[in-house]
Amino acid sequence: MTGPSKASDSSRTADSVEEALLQARELIESTVNLHRRTAARNSIVTLERDEAVVANAVEVLISQARHGVSAALPEGGDRAKAVGAAVGRLTTGGRKRIPARLLCTPESLGESAVRTVAERGGAHVQLRVTEAVAETLIVDGRVAMVRSRLERGGEEVVSVIEDPALVRALDLLFAGAWGGAVQPAEHEWISERLRTESARRILERLCQGYTDDVAAREVEVSLRTYRRHVAEIMRGLGASSRFQAGVRAVELGLLSSND
Repeated sequence: MTGPSKASDSSRTADSVEEALLQARELIESTVNLHRRTAARNSIVTLERDEAVVANAVEVLISQARHGVSAALPEGGDRAKAVGAAVGRLTTGGRKRIPARLLCTPESLGESAVRTVAERGGAHVQLRVTEAVAETLIVDGRVAMVRSRLERGGEEVVSVIEDPALVRALDLLFAGAWGGAVQPAEHEWISERLRTESARRILERLCQGYTDDVAAREVEVSLRTYRRHVAEIMRGLGASSRFQAGVRAVELGLLSSND
């Protein structure tokens, strides 16, 4: 038994979210490739393929911040440690504290250096969690560091970018990812309560636009129980409608766009 006509609208919306993210990532990579061929020599600098060199560049860039730092950390390990340590010195030192935003995946969120800087930095360090993000560092909206591939399937490179247009594009991409991310406490709640099989079955039906009575029969609970679960899920996702809850579940990685 299929859901109402909203199902196709939900599927199209979920697909459009994923497509927009993919297009944005491709735009950044293609722009980096273009600028590497046409920009002024000092506009984009490719670093040596040495993690110690990259870590030193991270330290230098963050130490020069005067207004704010935004960092997207897709992985834990040395990369996250380097950013966490540098941000820690920036936000807890004796001089004026500089605000920082750290956008983590569940993997980098588990890095102790990231947790520590968030705890010690207080209001100056904001932390949010998302399922996937491109590794990016933006300082004062004027200089950025990104990991990208020169061409599809090509080698990974780390570039320091000072071209204003490209830094602005990266800043906008970060802002979009930040807006769709959640607080760590909310992430923990979602992980505990919404990654169960029963929650997934309900989310699938919300995303597909099923009516409550049809969905309740399929998940084998009473209509009243189903509606109680739906209300709890909506509160957890910060959704104002069932359709929005389904789309939000796709954004947070609770469902794929094909579910």
